[in-house]
Amino acid sequence: MLQIKPILAALKHHKAGTLLIALQIALTLAIVCNALFIIQQRLDRIARPTGLIETDLLTVQTRWVGVDDDKTGPLVRADVQAIRQLPGVEDAISINSYPLRGGGWSTGVRTNPDANKKSEAHTTQYFVDDHALATMGLKLVAGRNFRSDEIIEMDPKAVVSSSQVIVTKALADKLFPDGSGLGKAVYVDDSTKPSTIIGIVERLEVPWNSSWSDAFLDNAVLEPYQLTGGGTSYMVRSKPGQLAAVTKSVPETLYKLNRMRVIPSERGVRTYDVVREQAYKSDRGMAILMGVVCLVLLAITAAGIVGLTSFWVGQRRKQIGVRRALGATQRDILSYFMTENLLIGIAGVVVGALLAVGMNLWLVTQFEMARLSLLYVAVGVVALLLLGQGAVLAPAMRAARVPPVEATRSV
Repeated sequence: MLQIKPILAALKHHKAGTLLIALQIALTLAIVCNALFIIQQRLDRIARPTGLIETDLLTVQTRWVGVDDDKTGPLVRADVQAIRQLPGVEDAISINSYPLRGGGWSTGVRTNPDANKKSEAHTTQYFVDDHALATMGLKLVAGRNFRSDEIIEMDPKAVVSSSQVIVTKALADKLFPDGSGLGKAVYVDDSTKPSTIIGIVERLEVPWNSSWSDAFLDNAVLEPYQLTGGGTSYMVRSKPGQLAAVTKSVPETLYKLNRMRVIPSERGVRTYDVVREQAYKSDRGMAILMGVVCLVLLAITAAGIVGLTSFWVGQRRKQIGVRRALGATQRDILSYFMTENLLIGIAGVVVGALLAVGMNLWLVTQFEMARLSLLYVAVGVVALLLLGQGAVLAPAMRAARVPPVEATRSV
C-alpha cells in the first residue's frame, strides 16, 4: 500500500509550487461556488411565473398629445372597443401597469379600519375592467369577476379605495392566514373606507423585478377603475397563431382612430415574450458572465495542475527510473502522483470552503444577497477534486511510462 509519509516529505521540497496550486484551488473553489450560487439565483428569478398566460399576449403603451388629462376617458374607451373588434383579437383592456413593466403603483394594505395602524402587507395596484381576467389569463380560484356596471372612470389624482377588489392568493393568505379572505374587508393605503374582497386569483406578479419588491412579489390588488390621464397601457390577447398580425394591426388602428398620440418606437409595442426578455436582460447577462468566469477559472486551475505536475515529472525522471529499477510498477508510479495531487487538492478545498463561506457572508452584508447553501460548497469540493485528478492524469501516466533504464543515465 502506498505510504503517505514519503509523499509529504517530497512536497516539503517543493513548497512554492505546492502552495501555489493549493491557493489556486482554494480561490477557484471560493469564487466558483459563489458564482454558481449567483447564476442559480438569476435563473430562478428569470423563471418566476407572472401569473399571466404569456403566449399570444401583446402590450401597447400610448401617450396623448394636446389632450387634457380629464378628457382622455372617452378616447381610451374608444381605443379598447376598436382593438376588441380587430380580426385575430380575443380580448383587450386598458391598464395602468402589468407584470415586468418596471413601473406602477404600490401601497400598503391592512385589515384594521384604524388608519393609524401599520400596514400588514405591501402590494401593487392594478386598475382594470371586467375583461382583465380573460385578457391577462388570470386564474380565479375563489369568488367572482368584476361586473361591467362596477367599472368606474377615475382621475389618477383622485383615486380612492374601491368598494370591491380582487386580490391574489398570496396577499389573501398574508392578510387572512386561516384562508377566510373571500368576502372580508380590507383597507387599501391609508383609507378608512373598506374594500370587500369579491375574488381571489391564483397569482399575479408585481410590475417590478428588482430585489426590493421580492418581499411582496405576488401581492396584487385589482380595482375596478379605468384611469384617465396623459398615458395608458393596453394589453391585447390574440387568438392562437394571430399574434404577429395583431402586433401589426393594433398600432395602425390606434393611429387611424386618433393621431393625437405617441407610441414609443422602442417599448411602445411589445409581445410579452419581448417584455420578459427585456425585463431580465441584466439577470441573463450576469448569469452568462458568471458562467464564463467559472469556466475560465476552472481551465486555469486545470492548466496549472498539468503544468506543475509535468514540471515535477521532468525533474524526477531519474528518481522514477530508480523506483522502477527497484521493482515499482507503472501503477505504483501513477498512484504516487495521483495521491500527491489529491493531498494538495484536499488542502486547497478545505481553505477554499472557508473562503467561499466568508465571501458569501461579505456579499450578504454588502449587497443583501441570500446565504450560500452548503450544498454548493460540497458540490464544488467534489468538482475541484475530480478536476484536479483529471488534470494530473496525463502527466502522471507519462511518469508511469518512464523506463527503469533512466536510473543509469547521467543528469
